Amino acid sequence: MVSAIWPGAAYPLGATYDGAGTNFSVFSEVADRVDLCLIDTDGTEERIPFDECDGFVWHCYLPTVSPGQRYGFRVHGPWDPAAGHRCDPSKLLLDPYGKSFHGEFEFTQALFSYDLAAEDLAAGGTPPRVDSLGHTMTSVVINPFFNWQSDRAPNTPYHETVIYEAHVKGMTQTHPAIPEEQRGTYAGLSHPVIIDHLKSLNVTAIELMPVHQFLHDHRLVDLGLRNYWGYNTFGFFAPHHQYSSNQNAGGAVAEFKTMVRSFHEAGIEVILDVVYNHTAEGNHLGPTINFRGIDNAAYYRLLDGDLKYYKDFTGTGNSLNVRHPHTLQVIMDSLRYWVLEMHVDGFRFDLASTLAREFYDVDRLSAFFDLVQQDPVISQVKLIAEPWDLGEGGYQVGNFPGLWTEWNGKYRDTVRDYWRGEPASLGEFASRLTGSSDLYEATGRRPSASINFVTAHDGFTLADLVSYNEKHNEANGEDNRDGESHNRSWNCGVEGPTDDPDILALRARQQRNVITTLLVSQGTPMISHGDEFGRTQHGNNNVYCQDSEISWMDWSMCETNADLMTFSRRVTTLRKEHPVFRRRRFFEGKPLVRTDDQVRDIAWLTPSGTEMTSREWDSGFKFVAMFLNGDAIPSHDARGERVVDDTFLLCFNAHSNPVDFVAPGADYAAEWTGALDTADPTGATDLVLAAGETASMQGRSVIVLRKTA
Repeated sequence: MVSAIWPGAAYPLGATYDGAGTNFSVFSEVADRVDLCLIDTDGTEERIPFDECDGFVWHCYLPTVSPGQRYGFRVHGPWDPAAGHRCDPSKLLLDPYGKSFHGEFEFTQALFSYDLAAEDLAAGGTPPRVDSLGHTMTSVVINPFFNWQSDRAPNTPYHETVIYEAHVKGMTQTHPAIPEEQRGTYAGLSHPVIIDHLKSLNVTAIELMPVHQFLHDHRLVDLGLRNYWGYNTFGFFAPHHQYSSNQNAGGAVAEFKTMVRSFHEAGIEVILDVVYNHTAEGNHLGPTINFRGIDNAAYYRLLDGDLKYYKDFTGTGNSLNVRHPHTLQVIMDSLRYWVLEMHVDGFRFDLASTLAREFYDVDRLSAFFDLVQQDPVISQVKLIAEPWDLGEGGYQVGNFPGLWTEWNGKYRDTVRDYWRGEPASLGEFASRLTGSSDLYEATGRRPSASINFVTAHDGFTLADLVSYNEKHNEANGEDNRDGESHNRSWNCGVEGPTDDPDILALRARQQRNVITTLLVSQGTPMISHGDEFGRTQHGNNNVYCQDSEISWMDWSMCETNADLMTFSRRVTTLRKEHPVFRRRRFFEGKPLVRTDDQVRDIAWLTPSGTEMTSREWDSGFKFVAMFLNGDAIPSHDARGERVVDDTFLLCFNAHSNPVDFVAPGADYAAEWTGALDTADPTGATDLVLAAGETASMQGRSVIVLRKTA
């Protein structure tokens, strides 16, 4: 029993242990009364009514409560779905600011505030009042103190950044060198073998798919599946506890911090894929686990004219109400917490257009983006938008504010189209290679605002992109209806597995072509985990529910596809060593006057070595050579020295047949030496060409030449 109850403070929200006791606070504007519920390890509950409420924040301080204490809230107030209110004190509600959670959900009547046998009651009627204690998770008070030692953020500039998108469990579940008890965990992800692998690829930032505490959907659980990706958050402050090798109460927090510290020691930033656009409670038929029961109308966008139902811009049942100040506060407090307390280096915002919806249309100047712009903490980390959602007008590539970078969906689509041989894609391809100035220059952003990717968690892996024309998602239990049907993929002649050596060779070369294109493009490249050695999902392009070998990385493929692994390392090293591939500013494409010299920073050439004309751009031809002048980089390094690099010629041939090309004349270089050729399994080449000399280039390949005289 609690021996003393002090008034406490309204801020910070959540449960805050200060070394002597714990302050508890929770926002609810609709509540008539709120109970703090302390849960013992045997499941017994002690209810403590909050006597203090300031600005709709209910609070108290318990001097005897320490880390490890399990707790929840019960909110007493109106049950009036027609008015948007769904208070149900029979539900033990999780803390929206909870830093850790314990237990699991049982999808029984206890989680739902309506009769499961009569679903129409979800929109009204009297809830059955079945207590959820014992059937829901509990929040846990954590120990916030941690020895960060000499931890320092790498602060890698965007133009030097190489992002690696990964899944905590999928990355580590089958790695033979990771101790079995650490596989699938934060500890496993920061194991030296994983860090060494990333360093060998010159990765500077690992972007983790959702690690905020999430729920496995009822429908998936019934099918024997799981929400593997984790885009079903309910705890915006807590690392997902199932990714921790330490299952003690609050153990995930220290393990996550240790992981971040290890990555920072290796010079690798940690970026989190965050889901602030919706929660795991879903629509009116979903469970009541926290936000819905605390203040439904404040936290969620409700349907205009019929407040029983939810607006859904995400395809998941609900959308967070970013028009409400306390909902905005949850998001901003969460972001600051992960930067200040968990030391992460940035965020990738899932379906970020949803956060801009103040009324109906997407508004790039919405309150959320204003708050980010002026926040002294959040404005200083990496901010990456997935610039679309499922609502009308939600595709917003190129329209985010100046601080933001964006997943460039147009880059993905264009590169896929070019290498599968689509007509009339050459001009668009050139634009994407050079940083997509048409999308980002007008807002004052640099080429690095374009997060270039060809594959990601959502869709085919790179190996599957060149092996399947159609998705094969039967294992998901939706009769192959789920997932994107228009993938811009090409199977190279046979759907799926084959023993044909010619097709296998072409598929391998196509993978090398895409990897090369990605790493020599201006902008910030993002590699999808496992693409560097040919990871396959066997044609499944929507493994959101596949917590299995279908989605996990098969590390034996590092040996099976050793050539591709060698090639990937070669290309990432080429990018790292040469700043001409990661310019800070857009190309001008015209002579740049420097003292007595006039030099051009870029030129586009035909196979004959002459400059492209407008007619040739529109001819449907699929070859182009890009001249990159290393003497014409308009930037200075951190010490004010002008950046100078080698000069390169990049030849791209998407034709199925070989193309003869002429090394450009002495105005460009007297001699060119091969730096990379995707026709070779490892990228090796001994090609040397004098100005005016002709060479043959294999169909569907890339050659990178360096000026040597």
